[in-house]
Amino acid sequence: MGKQGIKLTQMLILMSIIFLFASGSGCIRSFEEESYYNIRDMDISADRAGTSFVDLNVTTYVEKYQGDTEKNTSLLLKVYSKESGLLEVQEEVKLGKLKKGETKAVSQSLNLPKTGGYDIRSVLFEEDIQKNTGEINVYNLDFLPADVQDIGLEISEMDFRVRKVEDKKVLIESDLYLTNDGKKTSQDLRMLVKVREMDAGLLADKVWMQTGEIKPETTVIRSVNLTMPDQYNYVVEVLIWNNDTIVRRGEDYIQLNPEIKIKDKTSTETRKIQTSEFENADEPRMVPEEDYAGEGATPGFSMFLSAVLLCSAAVLRRRFG
Repeated sequence: MGKQGIKLTQMLILMSIIFLFASGSGCIRSFEEESYYNIRDMDISADRAGTSFVDLNVTTYVEKYQGDTEKNTSLLLKVYSKESGLLEVQEEVKLGKLKKGETKAVSQSLNLPKTGGYDIRSVLFEEDIQKNTGEINVYNLDFLPADVQDIGLEISEMDFRVRKVEDKKVLIESDLYLTNDGKKTSQDLRMLVKVREMDAGLLADKVWMQTGEIKPETTVIRSVNLTMPDQYNYVVEVLIWNNDTIVRRGEDYIQLNPEIKIKDKTSTETRKIQTSEFENADEPRMVPEEDYAGEGATPGFSMFLSAVLLCSAAVLRRRFG
């Protein structure tokens, strides 16, 4: 091998070493265009306004204006109280991969206390790297009028007991289960309870009463007595009124003359109900509206006091008799 061959070999070895060093230090790498995003706009609307809470819908418009590679992105919505500056709630949604030049509208729902105002921020991430932020503010939510239908009350169940059967009339005590699903104590609203014959639609009886104030996330029982002719089928309707508007409805059934399917399942027959067999001997008890708050009073005190008075009377009679 001549001197020129040796020099060429040395040159190739030196170039290989330089190439390896450059590759290891990152000087030679495939070119990757960095991704850039823009939060172009944010819209906010109130989907539902209750007495104490409001449902907001926030739409964020995300644009990818640079970057050839497609990586997973996500949007984190953060809500801060204007009064305290504390983080109230945060919601994250996955956007997937965005193409260069693509704009995506992302809608997120928030349920917030209807007090004061909030700073709402949208933070955009590509993988785990924050890329951009946007912000929108809301003020004076406590002045937002509540939806008329949102009273927080539901008529969850009804029970019926036969109290008295006389002269072909039935006195039935109806227990109405009222549940407050709201976040604060409900209003004391008017409630109309009606009993209507199922086929003819004739009204047998109706009673007005009050719901009373009901604490949040609790269920109470309101009882009402209804009188109706025996041996008919009835629909019991409950209507809750807020001023002059019906805001909640509920219904159940009392069947004193029900129809049942016979064995071949092709026809029906009427089943005779002896209503008097279900008669409850206890006297019907109506809870007056002013006594709702005192329903937890200790029973038996009045009986004890009566016994003491009777004993005292007996002692005095012996002494002075």
